[in-house]
Amino acid sequence: MMKKLVSLALAMLMLVSLTVSATAEDAVRIVTLKGPTGIGMVKMMNDNDGTYAFTLAGAPDEATAAIVSGSADIAAVPTNLAATLYQKTNGNVQLLALNTLGVLSIMELGDTIHTVEDLAGKTIYASGQGATPEYVLNYILDAYGLTDQVTVEYKAEHAELATLAAAGEVTIAMLPEPNVTSVLMQNSDYRIALDVTELFAEAAEKKGESATMSMGCVIVRKEFAEQHPDKVAAFMEAYDASVAFVTENVEEASQMVEAQGIMPKAAAAAKAIPNCHIVFITGEAMKNAIEPFFQILYNANPKSVGGALPADDFYYMP
Repeated sequence: MMKKLVSLALAMLMLVSLTVSATAEDAVRIVTLKGPTGIGMVKMMNDNDGTYAFTLAGAPDEATAAIVSGSADIAAVPTNLAATLYQKTNGNVQLLALNTLGVLSIMELGDTIHTVEDLAGKTIYASGQGATPEYVLNYILDAYGLTDQVTVEYKAEHAELATLAAAGEVTIAMLPEPNVTSVLMQNSDYRIALDVTELFAEAAEKKGESATMSMGCVIVRKEFAEQHPDKVAAFMEAYDASVAFVTENVEEASQMVEAQGIMPKAAAAAKAIPNCHIVFITGEAMKNAIEPFFQILYNANPKSVGGALPADDFYYMP
């Protein structure tokens, strides 16, 4: 009798093992980044029943490697990296959705800056030289005729500048989330003076361009999208619902953000989410929003988008 029970238990364990393996093998493999780029996906991660296999990456390079190698099907990455990957993979990457607009803020230790014109004659400390933050700031300053009136000093890392700001060693800093929230929580004398996303939209209007600052997106391997349109459609529906949940239920979402390891602390996530401009924009609206932004980045530095603008097949149109 005991032998029969042991045999039955072993058989059940084998069945469970096979089921888990099958589920894991069949799961859509998703890589998302820590920080704002991954926040909108947190409800999907929290409710995951095995449909998705999530990997949380600390840096965009990890997501790049996963997409290029084929070990990931879908990834949340910076928008300019998506354009670069399209070129690098000879078109085997498509843009599914924009998930994050601008996450940059200009912060001040004091209360003298209320409009972009107030930056004249001042020094801004920033990070992200040779990347989107620099090109966006240059675009804004140029639109307002402030290029020669504002000094910009760059630090090598976001964290380095955040540390200096929190210690009160710099007066004006342009930083992304979650570094902005980190500074605000450590130094109550600092405040958000200007929302760079809003400044960019106003600058584009002044230049007669309809560009939207879009820093985060979701991409898919083209081969996977062609082979599994049903899975892509289900992912898009679930992601749309997740973004809606995050933006409407900040406190609850913040707890999930901590639990999933996207940000270390729920309290910081709760303060950061409203500043992250988390969205879910697809189809023609997505293309119309991001194409002019890519053009601006290309004009600043062609290498920032892979050396050429993406062709129409880059944009996933279900």
